[in-house]
Amino acid sequence: MANPDQVLFTTKRNDEVGRFAVAKQPLKPGDLIFSETPFAYGPKSDSPPLCLGCFAPADCTVLCTKCSWPVCGPQCEAAAPHKEYECEAFARAKVKFQPMEDPTQICLQYECVTPLRVLLAMEKDPKRWEEEVRIMEAHNDVRRTKPVWQFNQVNVVDYLRGPCRCDRFPEDLIHTVCGILEINAFEARANSGYLVRCLYPKLAILSHNCISNIHHSVAPDDFKVAVRATVETPEGGELFSSYTYSLWPTLVRREFLKESKYFECTCKRCCDKTELGTHMGTLKCQKCDNGVILSTDPLSDSCEWKCTHCEFKTKAGAVRRVFEAIQTEIDAVEMVSGAQGIEQRESIYRKYRSVLHPKNAYMTILRTALTQLYGRAEGYSVEDLPDLLLERKVELCYQLLEVLDVVEPGASRIRGITLYELHAPLMILARNEYNSDMITREEFRKKMQEAVDILGKSVEILKNEVPNSNEGRLGLVAQQAHEGLIKNFELLIETA
Repeated sequence: MANPDQVLFTTKRNDEVGRFAVAKQPLKPGDLIFSETPFAYGPKSDSPPLCLGCFAPADCTVLCTKCSWPVCGPQCEAAAPHKEYECEAFARAKVKFQPMEDPTQICLQYECVTPLRVLLAMEKDPKRWEEEVRIMEAHNDVRRTKPVWQFNQVNVVDYLRGPCRCDRFPEDLIHTVCGILEINAFEARANSGYLVRCLYPKLAILSHNCISNIHHSVAPDDFKVAVRATVETPEGGELFSSYTYSLWPTLVRREFLKESKYFECTCKRCCDKTELGTHMGTLKCQKCDNGVILSTDPLSDSCEWKCTHCEFKTKAGAVRRVFEAIQTEIDAVEMVSGAQGIEQRESIYRKYRSVLHPKNAYMTILRTALTQLYGRAEGYSVEDLPDLLLERKVELCYQLLEVLDVVEPGASRIRGITLYELHAPLMILARNEYNSDMITREEFRKKMQEAVDILGKSVEILKNEVPNSNEGRLGLVAQQAHEGLIKNFELLIETA
């Protein structure tokens, strides 16, 4: 059994990237590299009002009896993240939360909460601050020239040093904390379902790469993170995290990294016009039948994009606008589930399949949602799906896995989920084919065994997820189903 306190990496340094992490020993997929509690955690920037104890949405009618900021009730008022941090500071300064007309909107009053928690954690644990946090990159030199600097000056620095009476913290220190959070914090989902930001000093040491070789999962209650290898990594091999969404195309990933992390990625994937054969940024040419449109220089956000078969060319800015339009349509249906969610996403899919390469990022993002909606939505349960839609779900899963083989190789969370989604329609299709005399019993047995093996691979990945997370619960379901299928396999074949 792995030691939860083990640290299977060591740090090195060079002039180009500064500190980075390498494996202490050969790593296999699923190996625990380290686990870590956050130095501090709290609401994201641009957050609506959330309970400061549990991070559930707050309607701002229930306030802490001590500091008068939003909580759910007495239990959340007494929760350590709130009580032991900002509550006392707000109460002492008599800084009360100002009511909002619409509590679903962004609340600028919340901008100061997480930076204040970092500053107070610095006072509570100065050793960890000095050894792990203070040395984290804040890029104050670059941020000082950006609008975010003045935003933080007004909403964090001036507010903490003024009304909150926290003037013991110098202005530059508060700006540094804001920069450390903006550049190094990781998002995590609370039990409430809302995202918060967490500061993990060890995890932040890992360099960025658009193809990560680690996977991290976060407990939704105490936000402890577990970091595991996703692929085989040799001793001394560099460990890479991804600071951006792996399913975005290069143009979007690099823009995000430049604007929010202040560096330009030049990883192997970013340098390749086809994104290592995935074509996640590729468009179909509208001027000829066989051509696709590729960037002439994937490391430039202003270069020409040209067709591979005809003379058509366009600018990177025009491609970016196409991506923005499609992303806007996808965002609009993000919270739509059930039958309507399937129908709306399939509509977007049909709309753009003549514009985008089949493996393009936005087709892949749509597939990711559809693989999980088919079989679960009302009227689309896996037992109710006709063979045509079962085949559609299988096709979507295999197409998604083909992309994941490159951009999220190995034992990643999304692979575990996709393999789980794939096994059931394969089994039902095999049974239907057998019952229709389309395949022999031996062929049926082989197809059923393949589906059971796929489920087993899903279990191997998802068993490492945090037990009380959605993925952890799915892993438990997958494990129970896998054990049942192995135990009753011959019966299933005989009674089909």
